[in-house]
Amino acid sequence: MKTILELEQRLSEPSDRLVRDLAGLDGDVLILGVGGKMGPSLAKLLARGLAAAGKNARVTGVSRFSSGTLREELEAAGIRTVSADLLEEAALSRLPEARNVIYMAGHKFGTTGREYYTWAMNAYLPGRVAEKFKASRIVAFSSGNIYPLTAVTQGGASEETAPAPIGEYAQSCLGRERVFEYFSCKNGTPLVNFRLNYAIDLRYGILLEVAKAVKEREPIDLNMGLVNVIWQGDANEMAIRSLLHCDSPPKTFNITGPETVSIRWLAERFGEAFGIRPVFTGEEQATALLSNASASHALLGYPRVSLREMMCWTADWVEIGGNTLGKPTHFQERGGVF
Repeated sequence: MKTILELEQRLSEPSDRLVRDLAGLDGDVLILGVGGKMGPSLAKLLARGLAAAGKNARVTGVSRFSSGTLREELEAAGIRTVSADLLEEAALSRLPEARNVIYMAGHKFGTTGREYYTWAMNAYLPGRVAEKFKASRIVAFSSGNIYPLTAVTQGGASEETAPAPIGEYAQSCLGRERVFEYFSCKNGTPLVNFRLNYAIDLRYGILLEVAKAVKEREPIDLNMGLVNVIWQGDANEMAIRSLLHCDSPPKTFNITGPETVSIRWLAERFGEAFGIRPVFTGEEQATALLSNASASHALLGYPRVSLREMMCWTADWVEIGGNTLGKPTHFQERGGVF
């Protein structure tokens, strides 16, 4: 992949298993928060998958659409768009009904100093959405940040691990889950809490950050020495397919790749690709923010894109100076301050 168009085509290419699942999905799909990093490619993937499955369901994407050309881009892909500030009650009440809702709205970076806004977006708004769409299936994006740092020898937190969020962003993410859980139980709304970390494409993500640091001879922080990653296209596909597994009380899925990935090892591999010796700072700790996604893999299958493929694509993208979003993950953060 050498261009944004090629990347977008790859991200929105439906697999056979997605098409099979969509053939059994009834009703329209509403995507709340479609303007984020993952939303546009998820909407396009969904539209292409529905077409391949012979379904005429409508896909609607909701965002503020305050700048740029995303709205026109989505409309050109056959996706209906609605401009709305979801925190405004009147705007929320005007949204079209849909049998299926994918909830991607949220706030992370810039939490410090605006904690009130993060809690409004991540914990108050889900209650309003849950009441509005009580008759829908809902897949609600959440975060692996709701887990504590776990010993690197344990293979990551599984869905059985008790949440212990560090910092207000992670606490508000758990708040989002608990609010959705309350309304799911109250109204019988089928729901999945979709705990994701960390999605990547070639324009953002941990692999890009490490590769760029190696290429630019910048020091790489090892204090969060191990991570999980998953190709954005695979994560989006799993979110769509999760609509068929919503239940009340809600189900919870950890979503990430199967590997526990060493940051030092990643940097060394990128160093070999670029002919550069990586520079490190800090030391690996005994704990890290890690997720065990074996339960979702058993249900949905393993990601299609392997870690080595992602690394090769990322190295090529960095070599050619491919476009990036300038949105770091802050995966190194151990104190929950975003």
